[in-house]
Amino acid sequence: MIVKRIITFAFLCYLAPVSADELRIAVATNFSRTASALAKQFEQQTGHTVHLAFGSTGKHYAQIVHGAPFDILLAADKRRPALLEKNGIAVPGTRFTYAQGLLVLWSPDENLIDKKATVLATGHFRKLAIANPKLAPYGLAAREVLQARGLWKKLRPRIVRGENIGQTLQFVRSGNAPLGFVAASQVFPKENPLNGSYWKPPQSLYTPIVQQAILIKNTPTAQAFSQFLKSTMARSIIQERGYSTPKIK
Repeated sequence: MIVKRIITFAFLCYLAPVSADELRIAVATNFSRTASALAKQFEQQTGHTVHLAFGSTGKHYAQIVHGAPFDILLAADKRRPALLEKNGIAVPGTRFTYAQGLLVLWSPDENLIDKKATVLATGHFRKLAIANPKLAPYGLAAREVLQARGLWKKLRPRIVRGENIGQTLQFVRSGNAPLGFVAASQVFPKENPLNGSYWKPPQSLYTPIVQQAILIKNTPTAQAFSQFLKSTMARSIIQERGYSTPKIK
């Protein structure tokens, strides 16, 4: 079966009610390609149909709080899944870490970024793209890196904010910003890595991007997908696409 990507919550609302063998999963934008690969494999193994909705974790959280018909949340952080669990909106005891993301400063210009990202200090660029720190964990991580290097206040007027990490990457690819902080999984995917120059900030400069999943509805199909995410096959797919995975106890 073909994985169906549903981009907006409004479109979700127009869909006919789904049966027990279908899943609606809210997916953090940085994880979109990986989630598509995972959903395809899950569909092939089980015969179920998976509907994926991509967007910022902050927006997904707000939609779920207001009753959006998702079965599972694959967040880009651990705070929002924990809040959903604490407030009785998600299924208690189903939260777990499925991936840890990595931040990267990237530019299509092969000569713009060196091994120490000195361009950030010299300021030889017009705009710097980051995801909105209030909505996207990767944006928060980017702000922490700039703060750690004492550059946040200096560069703040030049920053353009994407609603999510996908839009942030598009800002850089389109030339609206010559460089930006994006997800390593976007720059180094298994298929077609992006050309250009990049800098991987030391992970000590930002809060670990721990990405957690949680069940919103306690259905057998949702439980099956949760178990699939913990499988050796799923973990291999996740690692191949630029993430690290924790040990499953």
